[in-house]
Amino acid sequence: MTNVIAIILLALLGGAVVYSVLAVVAAYRYLAVPCPAATSPEPISILKPLAGADFGLESNLRTFFEQDYPAFELLFAVRDAGDPAAEVVERLRREYAHIPAQLLVTGEPPYPNAKAFSLDRMLQAAANDLVVMSDSDTRVTPLLLRTVSAEFVEKNVGVSTCPYRAVPGPSLWSRLEATGMNTDFITGILVVRMLEGMKFAIGPTIVARRSVLQSIGGFERLKDYLAEDFVLGKFAVEAGYGVILSSYVIEHHIGDSTLAENIAHRLRWARSTRRSRSSGYVGQLFTMPVALALLACAVDSRLWPAALLTVVARAIAAYVVSTRVLGTKVNWLLLPLEDLLGFIFWIAGFFGDTVVWRGRRYRLGDDGRFELLSR
Repeated sequence: MTNVIAIILLALLGGAVVYSVLAVVAAYRYLAVPCPAATSPEPISILKPLAGADFGLESNLRTFFEQDYPAFELLFAVRDAGDPAAEVVERLRREYAHIPAQLLVTGEPPYPNAKAFSLDRMLQAAANDLVVMSDSDTRVTPLLLRTVSAEFVEKNVGVSTCPYRAVPGPSLWSRLEATGMNTDFITGILVVRMLEGMKFAIGPTIVARRSVLQSIGGFERLKDYLAEDFVLGKFAVEAGYGVILSSYVIEHHIGDSTLAENIAHRLRWARSTRRSRSSGYVGQLFTMPVALALLACAVDSRLWPAALLTVVARAIAAYVVSTRVLGTKVNWLLLPLEDLLGFIFWIAGFFGDTVVWRGRRYRLGDDGRFELLSR
C-alpha cells in the first residue's frame, strides 16, 4: 500500500514540475504580446462600488482622478449617504473639481450581490460605452486608461481583465495572502490563458463595453452569482466576444486583516472558485508543491530528489511570475508557509457551502449562485 501511495505522490510531483514549466512559458508568452498603440482615445466611464472606508481608500481613489487621459468620468456608489466612503469621495470631488464625477446612493440591494447592484446603478448613469469597473482597494498609475483603451482597438474585444499585484498590510496574515496571490493566483491565470484562452474575467478591475454587458443580459443576469467577475467573462465568450488579459498590472491593496478575517476570506475564495471552475479547482493541487514534497518524503524518504526538484521548479516559476510579470519581489521566507496554508484551504474548499462577505453570511449553490442567510 505504501508503494502505491509513493507512486501516486511521485506522479503528482511530476505534474507539479510540468505545471511550473508551463507557468514560466506562459509568463513569457504573456510578456511577448505588445500593447497596441492608441489611436483616437474614446471617452471612458470609471465605475467604483464602495462600502466603508477601506484601508488606504483616499490614496486608492486619488489615482483614478489623476488619469492622463483626455475624456473620462468617475462614478461612485454607496448604499447610504452616511457611509464613510462618501465623505472621502466628496473631499476628492472638491479637490479635483475639473474631473466629471458623481456619487450615487443606491439603497439596499434587492438581490444577494450588492456589488452587482451598485455597478448596475452606475452603468445606468454612465455617459460612455467603454467602462472600467474597479474595486475600492485598487491603485493605478496615470497610464491605466490610455493602456486599456488601446487594447480595445481590436473590434472583437468585448472584455479586458487586469492582472494584479497584491500589496499587503502589516499583519502576517495579510503578507501571507499577498504572497499567495503574487505567486499562485496569477500563475494559474497565465497557464489557462496559454492552454485554453481567456474564457472568464477576474476582478478587481475589468474593462468592458456597455453594449457587451447589455448583450449578455446585464447585471440582472450576474446578480445571483458570488463570482460575478468570472461569469461576466464566461457569458461574454459564449456570446461571441473576445476576452483578453490586459497588459496593465494594477495594484490590489488588500490592507490589514486579523486571522479570523483572513480565514473567512480564504474560505470564501476557495468555495467560490470550486463552484465557478470545478475541474480547474482540482488541478490546483499541482500548484502546491511544498505540501506534495513533504507528503512524498514522509511516505518514502527515497523520493527526496523528486521532491527537491519540484520545490526548485516552483521557486523558479514564482520568481518569473512575480518579478517579470507583476514587478514585485518574492517573500522567500513566507512562500513555503503560504504553500502549506494554501493546501489546507484548498482541502477546506471541498467542504461547506456557506461564506461570509462584508459581515453577512451566504449559502453557495453548486452553480455559483448564492443567497443571503443573515444580516
